[in-house]
Amino acid sequence: MNIYLHLEVLNRELDSKLLLAVIAASRGHEVIVSDQESIIKGLTRKFLSPGIFHTKSLTPGKLKILKHQQIINTGCKITSIDEEGGLIDYGYDKFAKLRYSNKTLKQASAVFSWGPEDYKTLKKIYPSQSKKIYKTGSPRVDLWQPFFFDYWENKNQKDLKRPFLLVSSNFGGVLNMKSLNKRINALRIGGYFDRDPKMFKRVMDDEAEKSKMIGLFVEALKYIADKNKNYNVILRPHPVENIDLWKTLLNGIKNIKVVRDDSISLWVKNSFAVMHNGCTTALEATISQKPVISYTPFKAKFTRELANDLGFKVTTIKKLSYKIDKIFQNSKKKKLKKTIKTLPPTLLKKIYIDEKEYAALKMIKIWETLNNNKKLSKSNNWFVFMCSLKIMKFNGILGRFFKKIFYKNFHLKQNHKFSYLNERKIMKKIARLQKILGIKQKLSYKILSDKTLLIKQK
Repeated sequence: MNIYLHLEVLNRELDSKLLLAVIAASRGHEVIVSDQESIIKGLTRKFLSPGIFHTKSLTPGKLKILKHQQIINTGCKITSIDEEGGLIDYGYDKFAKLRYSNKTLKQASAVFSWGPEDYKTLKKIYPSQSKKIYKTGSPRVDLWQPFFFDYWENKNQKDLKRPFLLVSSNFGGVLNMKSLNKRINALRIGGYFDRDPKMFKRVMDDEAEKSKMIGLFVEALKYIADKNKNYNVILRPHPVENIDLWKTLLNGIKNIKVVRDDSISLWVKNSFAVMHNGCTTALEATISQKPVISYTPFKAKFTRELANDLGFKVTTIKKLSYKIDKIFQNSKKKKLKKTIKTLPPTLLKKIYIDEKEYAALKMIKIWETLNNNKKLSKSNNWFVFMCSLKIMKFNGILGRFFKKIFYKNFHLKQNHKFSYLNERKIMKKIARLQKILGIKQKLSYKILSDKTLLIKQK
């Protein structure tokens, strides 16, 4: 069967997509991991045969609905798990109404949930589509579990050699790569303000609150770095945040480093603790047996309460410094156990973990049921597809060249969400997954373009 995995944010989604691809390939399927544009063009130009198109969301924007219809018209079946998750707030109703609709659910053949809450809520709000909603859990959560601790070893990363506190940022606001004007327009085009008329005021109020929170976080990080010389502070920006602005804000402090390399899971697993405010990483750290510190310097109106209620909550810089130092001293004595400890009930509502079967395998088995007539298993000419990708890249370079010449105000847009695939890193990741999972089938992989990976059996 042909499986096409849409990869939007490289560092957030690559490892879970590789987990899906490796398991699927071991079961005889041929898997493409790529950006949406490459897959859609391959399908619509008939370089690719019909298959499962697995995407990162079913947001009911006009453009997304049109793109998904294009894919369906090629004979593909669409499935999805929302990569945003809706994990950091209590409740799921608002998220379900903003990120789904009857129309987008109707376009999908299967929808996978992170846990019991989104599963039940989606079925309640969209009863006519309830049969295609499955409680599987997320492949990203598979990789958070103790069984995969060895996957995140990286002896070549020099920043992992000294103990460090991981600070996970999820602020956006003035740190966002996109201007407020562009973000407002994107929300308007996506229909968010139509679905929630009060959203515009919330966005503006939230923007002001985030600016205040960022300033207080910077102040706290400088204090911590000055007081504690026995460990580093690793600041991990959110994918939408401007890493250069973070470096400017924290400039001149030797034991603070701003990094965006690899998945945040690598940094969670190798840290002695995780500090945050309203970040999904708090959930991951809890499952990964890492101490979580929620720094809440003022009572915020737009806080993500569920995430902040995990672990230790501190409100002042001095208490924050004391708590981190105490956790650091204890970390020298403790060793992680390769079993899942008892998780908080609030977390178990959001996250489904089946210790007998990975979420990735559950999803693949559902994909296999969608191919009962074998129409999704027609052969692909991978050489022709690879050539088409090279032509697309050349045309893109040529187009940008002429735009630079004829349009004075032309600026090259950088895709901060998806940089290029690194063959050496991917080779190591696939080898680790095969070893951990005990996969004996020989797999082949090939980088077809800067943003497209093919994995199948040899």
